[in-house]
Amino acid sequence: MHNPSGIGGVDRRRRGFAVRSVGVLCFLMAATRLAAQTPAGKADLLHQLSGSFETLVKKVSPSVVQIQVTGYGAVDESSSGETGLVVGRQRVVGSGAIIDPDGYIVTNAHVVNNGQHIQVALPPAGGTTVAGVLSTQSRSVDARVVGVSRDIDLALLKINVSGLTALPIARYADIRQGEIVFAFGSPEGLHNSVTMGVVSSVARQLDPDSPFVYIQTDAPINPGNSGGPLVNADGELVGLNTFILTQSGGNQGLGFAIPSAMVSFAYPQFKKYGHIHRGEVGIVVQSITPALAAGLHLGRDWGVIVSDVVPGGPAASAGLMIQDIILSVDGRGIEALPLFGFILFTHPVGELLKVDVLRGAEKVSLDIPVLERMHHADQLTDLVDPEKNLVKRLGILGVEVDSKVASLVSDLRDPTGVIVVARAAGGAESSLTTGDVIHALNGSPVTSLGGLRSALDKLESGVPMVLQIERDQSFRFVTLLTE
Repeated sequence: MHNPSGIGGVDRRRRGFAVRSVGVLCFLMAATRLAAQTPAGKADLLHQLSGSFETLVKKVSPSVVQIQVTGYGAVDESSSGETGLVVGRQRVVGSGAIIDPDGYIVTNAHVVNNGQHIQVALPPAGGTTVAGVLSTQSRSVDARVVGVSRDIDLALLKINVSGLTALPIARYADIRQGEIVFAFGSPEGLHNSVTMGVVSSVARQLDPDSPFVYIQTDAPINPGNSGGPLVNADGELVGLNTFILTQSGGNQGLGFAIPSAMVSFAYPQFKKYGHIHRGEVGIVVQSITPALAAGLHLGRDWGVIVSDVVPGGPAASAGLMIQDIILSVDGRGIEALPLFGFILFTHPVGELLKVDVLRGAEKVSLDIPVLERMHHADQLTDLVDPEKNLVKRLGILGVEVDSKVASLVSDLRDPTGVIVVARAAGGAESSLTTGDVIHALNGSPVTSLGGLRSALDKLESGVPMVLQIERDQSFRFVTLLTE
């Protein structure tokens, strides 16, 4: 059984990772034999092909960066047959793609997860030739997280550098199975690497009940490629390399990338809000199986069925009912869950979703308004004063959880503490993100902004601080070092 492996992190302590590019070697050997056996005119076709690849790489490389993340994490230690779990400082290397000349870089959320200090290594200015690569060095600059969504594994970084070369984003609808693609990034930390392959599948759904799909490719990608761009022959970003299926830990020709449409959807929202504003209609859907169809006496044994309708929600108000079968959405036929999820996820908030359903033997057409799924941090922005709510040492704007805030944010497991509403300039490098709730500092409860500031001021420089936070209804610890 294949095990999914995230490819965002390369721990510098790892050694001996072998990559065998057998397909490329065979291609070169075949090309050499062809050149020896054919007239000069035909052999020139190989040079033209090679030149096209070189031109593409030269065009794309200035938009690809290496991302270096440092933070704290679990480290296994073995001594005298005993194994313990130790928390230590880690360094992880991933990749990213510049999508805005003003210094905005898209990568995977798991690359920067729990990172305290993030640096971006810009590509060498000397180009892609031997002389150019050997005569210049990459420039590293500090980066900050602008936005992150762990649901879709995307994050947006910002560096204070302008005039960069941005990578254009391809239309997802134009991607075709079998087309040649190139994977750029830093596999095993090897900066500015490129490999070639084809699109194995334009929309691979790994979980039958998940609406998310990926582009599958056989272009060799390995740990460290996460967040790097998968580009087409026009040098456009078709996807963001995200994970591989492997038994060995290395590339086996089963790589997966987040489609370009998700990047196009997430980028402006990250830039404006710091998180994703998703639309919702108040329903739960799932794939129809032959067993489900037989048990419910459905008219078809495939497609998408409505399993729940939220009372009082947009879908309920429009007349959608449990056990309705989705036939089409906005004029596009729906035969499987991924397409429905993709259309709903990217549908503009405030616009009607035109849905045709099969109810028994009757076809019913409905117009369902798409409402914005509120992020609780958005509800608190009016309560924030840039001076009164600043926690300078953490570099955040926070709001105390009182009765008013608790009524706005009703899903907290612990209705106390300080909510991170926004990041601010300065302060400690940390993995705190918008929406995190700080409940404790070094084991002492945090119940107010004043109490948090006072506790932070008492910490001496160089003393570790451990914050207990609540994120997505789960508790976790975030470790920082005071300056």
